[in-house]
Amino acid sequence: MDRTTRRTFLQTLAAMALAGRTLFRPGKAQAATASVDQGAEIALPKMTYRRLGKTGFEGSRLVFGCGAALSRDPQDPLLNRAFDAGVNVFDVGTREYYKKAELHLRDFLKKRRDEILLISKGLTYIDIKPDEEVTVAQAKEGAKTWTGLLEQSLSDLAVDHVDAYYIMAANNPSIIRNDELYEAFLRAKKAGKTSHWGLSTHENAQNVLLAAAETGRYSLAQIAITPAGWYSWGDKNIVPNSPNMVSLAPVLEKARAADIGLIGMKAGRFLAGRKWMGWGNPGAFDEYYGSDLMSANLNEFQRSYAYVLEHGLDAVNADMQSQQHLQENFVATATAQEYFA
Repeated sequence: MDRTTRRTFLQTLAAMALAGRTLFRPGKAQAATASVDQGAEIALPKMTYRRLGKTGFEGSRLVFGCGAALSRDPQDPLLNRAFDAGVNVFDVGTREYYKKAELHLRDFLKKRRDEILLISKGLTYIDIKPDEEVTVAQAKEGAKTWTGLLEQSLSDLAVDHVDAYYIMAANNPSIIRNDELYEAFLRAKKAGKTSHWGLSTHENAQNVLLAAAETGRYSLAQIAITPAGWYSWGDKNIVPNSPNMVSLAPVLEKARAADIGLIGMKAGRFLAGRKWMGWGNPGAFDEYYGSDLMSANLNEFQRSYAYVLEHGLDAVNADMQSQQHLQENFVATATAQEYFA
């Protein structure tokens, strides 16, 4: 759905812009739409890098999100172009959610494994509400599940070590603080199967992030955040009454003080909206942008990425399934610092 809504949204804008110039002369709108969809290759700027928390790794500010992109088919040309241009962090996830993504990353890893930071993630399947306390029995079963999915990921990726393995869909602070799950990570680390613990969440992100900072156990956190504040994947909207990103600076600083590398996701998803054929919210974040960013040669999605990077994040994770999306996201993340004093 991410791929379709964003692509059709951009296609619609291209067709509308062309229509204004050509009065819909035969074939012109269709040609513009095809051009936007395929995206001819352009020269990319030099990537910028940040140290990613306790990993100590100097990571590209653009993380290649492989989960959805590789779930059905291999995308080696995109992976290789991203790497050759300077992307050195690749994020994937368990087949329980991302189908064949890890399998489709194998060939790329055979060539590049020692040159990148490899991140994957597994579920705990602990079924409790965000404000409930996990029981000992639930935690033990969750730790067993997480460990099993780590083993499965290593097998699917055809590697013996993944640099960081997350708790995926980590929406409950008591799970984040849980000793049973932490012991499972420490066992995996001792066995050489992973080096760093992380989390990803689209829900209850503020409480989860603060809990992670309190423990001092986490190296990375992937959070759904936008210029307007926290984003909820469940209802595809900004969390009601969320502080905007500037106001969330103290929360992000607490995580940074705990040496957690902060990776954003879904920074622009709200702009695509919820309807088919690209009817979205393209100007939803414009009120947060200064004149330099608004006047830059960037589209709505690129502006959102640049903004979140310059307001507290180390990197953004993007799902890139075409040359066009790779180029857009690369340009926005590599040049983000240019639009802010």
